[in-house]
Amino acid sequence: MSDDTPRDNPIDTPPGPLSPENAVTTGSSASEEELDTDPDELPDHVAAQVLSAPATTPTGRRVPPLPRLIAVASQKGGVGKTTTSINLAAFLAELGHRVLVVDLDPQGNATTGLGFDRQSLEHDLYEVLMHDAPLMDVVRPTSVEGLFCAPSGTHLKDAELELVPAIGGEMRLRTAMAQAENEFDYVLIDCPPSFSLLTKNGLVAAKEVLIPVQCEYYALEGLVQLLDHVDEVRRYMNPALQVTTIVLVMYDGRTQLAQAVVEDVIQHFGDKVCRNKIPRTVKLAEAPSFGEPISVFAPSSRGAVAYKELAREVSGVA
Repeated sequence: MSDDTPRDNPIDTPPGPLSPENAVTTGSSASEEELDTDPDELPDHVAAQVLSAPATTPTGRRVPPLPRLIAVASQKGGVGKTTTSINLAAFLAELGHRVLVVDLDPQGNATTGLGFDRQSLEHDLYEVLMHDAPLMDVVRPTSVEGLFCAPSGTHLKDAELELVPAIGGEMRLRTAMAQAENEFDYVLIDCPPSFSLLTKNGLVAAKEVLIPVQCEYYALEGLVQLLDHVDEVRRYMNPALQVTTIVLVMYDGRTQLAQAVVEDVIQHFGDKVCRNKIPRTVKLAEAPSFGEPISVFAPSSRGAVAYKELAREVSGVA
């Protein structure tokens, strides 16, 4: 039996494919260590074929017109939100788009994951939100051509409190974005894993919401609450906001649990769920410590291929 089986059975455990008795691995038993250890690098000929394939064939997915402002949001931490923001953005840039990652999370993981030292930043999002600095004054190019970052400095955590009494505090990013959104084809806003005023800023500024969903037992925990918050923002502050994209992350096809989560999410969200799932791999976890997206750190890895295909799907090419 895999350690994927939840240890605690909540009182409101849902019946059906996500119930604990169904949270077992397929085939022979495997330890947690075995499940987390996989051949991360694809064979060269396989990786080269996938990564060099021309992105010209429509997938049939409904794709909003450019520019696209996408808030990447989740109520839970550790579900691949920042990993998805960074790597999806990097591969969208490799497809020829101008892409901006807005690091709205005070933890600043997207900033460091794209190679910036938060301690040495002269300008960051705090100045944009609290002192009306132009967004383009803080935008910086990354090592990937066409990919830019509006970084999170060490003072952004102070903005969470300072925005509370501020007039129009939830509209600050939207106002700043209006001056710069036409500079980019895609803007990915990496929101904090909570419904703070910073997250509300991201949802008010965006037109779309992308939600990473972890392929584990508590995958849907907090998702209903997030959808309620999105609905609240849409009704009162941003009528254009729509949840357009659900990305399944940390996927391990060797477990029945992962398959059950996939089926459950598809049942709830239909064609909003991307067909390309992101596997659980070591390389994806290592890349941020080198300040590089997976496209630079390990371009032949399973994670790189998965995010490359995800970028094609999200952008409407195959």
